[in-house]
Amino acid sequence: MSNRILNALFLCTGNSARSIMAEAILAKEGCHKVHAYSAGSHPTGEVHPLARELLLSRGHEILELRSKSWDEFEGPDAPALDFIFTVCGNAANEICPVMPGHPMTAHWGVPDPAAAVGNEAERRTAFRDAYDVLARRIARFVALPFDALDRQELQGRLREIGQLT
Repeated sequence: MSNRILNALFLCTGNSARSIMAEAILAKEGCHKVHAYSAGSHPTGEVHPLARELLLSRGHEILELRSKSWDEFEGPDAPALDFIFTVCGNAANEICPVMPGHPMTAHWGVPDPAAAVGNEAERRTAFRDAYDVLARRIARFVALPFDALDRQELQGRLREIGQLT
C-alpha cells in the first residue's frame, strides 16, 4: 500500500442501514487515510430513517449519504477500490461485481437492524448494536499499518477484524 488515500466500499443488499452506517463511520474516522463508499446489490433507494437518526445523533455528516447500486462502481469513471467489505449475509452469498484493480475483500457480517422486530426501543437498540460493531471494526481497520503489511498479511487482518463483535 502506498501513502495515497485508499478507497473502501461497503456492500449490502439494500444499502439502507449497515453499509450506509459503515460508510459514514469510515468517512468520519478514516483519518484521511481511507475514503468510504457504500452500495447495494438491490438498493432500497433510501437511507433507513433510524440509521439516519442514529448517524446524526453521533455527529456524522449525512447529507451525501444515499442508497445506490454497486453498478456505480463498475465503470471507467468509478473510483479505484482497494477494499470491498460485505456487511450482510445476503451480499456475502451473492456474486459480487468484478471490480478493476483486484481490491482486497472481507466479509464483516452484521445482523440487519432494518429487519429487527419489536417495539421502537428494541428496533433502535438493533441499530445501535449494528453501529457499535461496525465502529469497533472500522477503528481497528484504520489503525492498521497499511504501509508495513504485505497484501497477504493485510488480507488476513481484514478477515480477523470481521470476526470482532
